Amino acid sequence: MAASMSLYPYKPLLYFSTPLCFCSQFRNLERGHLGSARLKSLVKLAAHSNPNILKTNRRSKYGEALSLYDSDDEDEEMDEEEEDDEDDDDDDDDDWLSDEEFAEPAKFGVGNKRLKSKTVKGKDKEKEWEWGLRSLDNEQSIRLPRSERVASLQRNESGKVPYGDKVSRNVKNKKYPRLSEEIPLDSKWLPLLDYLSTFGMKESHFIQIYERHMQALQINVGSAQERLEYLMSVGVKHRDVRRILLRQPQILEYTVENNLKSRVAFLRGLGIPNSRIGQIIAATPSLFSYSVENSLKPTVRYLVEEVGIKEKDLGKVIQLSPQILVQRIDISWNMRYMFLTKELGAPRDSIVKMVKKHPQLLHYSIDDGLLPRINFLRSIGMKNSDILKVLTSLTQVLSLSLEENLKPKYLYLVNELNNEVQSLTKYPMYLSLSLDQRIRPRHRFLVSLKKAPKGPFPLGSFVPTDECFCQQWAGTSLDKYLAFRQRLLLQKFAEKYERKM
Repeated sequence: MAASMSLYPYKPLLYFSTPLCFCSQFRNLERGHLGSARLKSLVKLAAHSNPNILKTNRRSKYGEALSLYDSDDEDEEMDEEEEDDEDDDDDDDDDWLSDEEFAEPAKFGVGNKRLKSKTVKGKDKEKEWEWGLRSLDNEQSIRLPRSERVASLQRNESGKVPYGDKVSRNVKNKKYPRLSEEIPLDSKWLPLLDYLSTFGMKESHFIQIYERHMQALQINVGSAQERLEYLMSVGVKHRDVRRILLRQPQILEYTVENNLKSRVAFLRGLGIPNSRIGQIIAATPSLFSYSVENSLKPTVRYLVEEVGIKEKDLGKVIQLSPQILVQRIDISWNMRYMFLTKELGAPRDSIVKMVKKHPQLLHYSIDDGLLPRINFLRSIGMKNSDILKVLTSLTQVLSLSLEENLKPKYLYLVNELNNEVQSLTKYPMYLSLSLDQRIRPRHRFLVSLKKAPKGPFPLGSFVPTDECFCQQWAGTSLDKYLAFRQRLLLQKFAEKYERKM
């Protein structure tokens, strides 16, 4: 006996020398504390590390001799899995992520419970099977033969019961069939997917999130719920959550205390009212990925010190264009300032007024946005000084479509209202009004009442509200005007439909 033990210094039987040691190994296995590498060593040493212990004449039920060792292919697969496990452990943690952020692995049923499954075939009675593990706490032995016990440990190395894997796979395929086909869907993600589905998210949306930021789907559902509920508590609407997650899925990883609250406090510090916080978050969810001290505050400081926006106007500017916080403001400002100065001879004060009224100006492309609209105003007979007056008063003109907005309004101004283009310098608001909803209905209504003046139609009649227009210009009831406008809109719609046919 001593000689045999000296030949095999590993002493594999010592792993099962006492019931207490044996129980502790399985308790670790149950709690997920026994790593894959140690589990493999446990299985190998206990089952086949000493050929003298095993029966050398073992044969299969077909009479073929069985090998004492696993094949080389299986060993290679085990090594590859172990390397993958080690690689997974090297993943970097995010600054604001904690150990509890990701979904916990499911516990498998080792203990006093017996795991059973039932299958029905035709008229056969229900058949039951049990895993065969008896209580380890009372130090009773395992009823399965050792070879089957080792196989069961290998099957359950991931910490799951075979029947449980089958059930999870069926649930995934049934609830998210497309998702299961296109991505390696983990059953641990299901609670999070079910919760996010309450915001109107579908399988196609989950695929987009997976492609943009897969780690977002690994977040524990409790953590995700805490973060989204906080966002809704500061004003984000339920219907906007889906759009926010599609644009910035990383937001599921951002903790409330270390990230979300500090950005919300920053917005409030700029003078933005609580009623607008949710709208700003929905418009620019990426602001949560920017550092307050190293990015957001320097951007605000540049707007004040370099651009010339007054601190009291910062809140208004941010509300009009939240994206200004997450762009390279220095490059955007310098390029557009130089362009407007060179193209129109605009002084700095006029450009600052443009940015204050319409900060989206800093996002517009020069070649595809600003220049074509300036050239259009030139083409209809406006001088640079007139264009500057219009843009300073109504910078939104730079955001209007040429074909669907500016050109039709100009043609109606000249051909129907009998006005000159110079009238736009006095009433630049005309270009921002709806042709179908305001300009044409009011003009036609006054013509039908025979109250339209001869000569140029007064553009001032388009400025007041509908009620004031009826009192001051039409001298009739609001209901009568609204009914006229509705008939006109239906007629216009019918004409468009006939042209399409």
